[in-house]
Amino acid sequence: MNDGRNDLVRDLARIAVFAALIVVLGTVTIPLPGGVPITAQTLGVMLAGTVLGPRRAPLAVLLVLVLAAVGLPVLAGGRGGLGVFVGPTAGYLLGWVLGAVVIGLIVRSGPLSWWRIGLATVGGGIAVVYLCGVPVQALVLGVDVVPTALSTVAFLPGDLLKAAAATVLTLTLARAYPPAFGSGDAIAERAQARAV
Repeated sequence: MNDGRNDLVRDLARIAVFAALIVVLGTVTIPLPGGVPITAQTLGVMLAGTVLGPRRAPLAVLLVLVLAAVGLPVLAGGRGGLGVFVGPTAGYLLGWVLGAVVIGLIVRSGPLSWWRIGLATVGGGIAVVYLCGVPVQALVLGVDVVPTALSTVAFLPGDLLKAAAATVLTLTLARAYPPAFGSGDAIAERAQARAV
């Protein structure tokens, strides 16, 4: 019984740490016309997905979004409040939650490897986020989806760099501190056994 409580406390602490990481990475931002800034927050979402997995990672993202909803300036550029959930970035915020789940599912689908993590961060951290964000951005701004999708090409190089950074950081963490992936988690055992 006590072990279960300790695991819960550890899980909550890990969720809080990754929520804080996502918030801190939001301070690294470049505003752009169109209302969607270049931000390092998606790197935090990618890392949450690779390390926390499909159950805990979305909770870290949801914690950040709840803090934003109550008005705390936790999103890129110090934004917060309910307005962010009806603005041009609303779909991207939803995409963070779904992307974190997809990243976690892909990473935990087999042995920990650079290509699996890379596939997860590109698939969940970029493709899923864009698929959720682009239509909502187009709707809110009152423009067609195709030009909006084409305008996201400007974000792609930076997002690919974030995916590469998340891959390297995840593998480094797996080698240096496998317990970061969670107790009783198969990925933690695989990380301890071998990270290639």
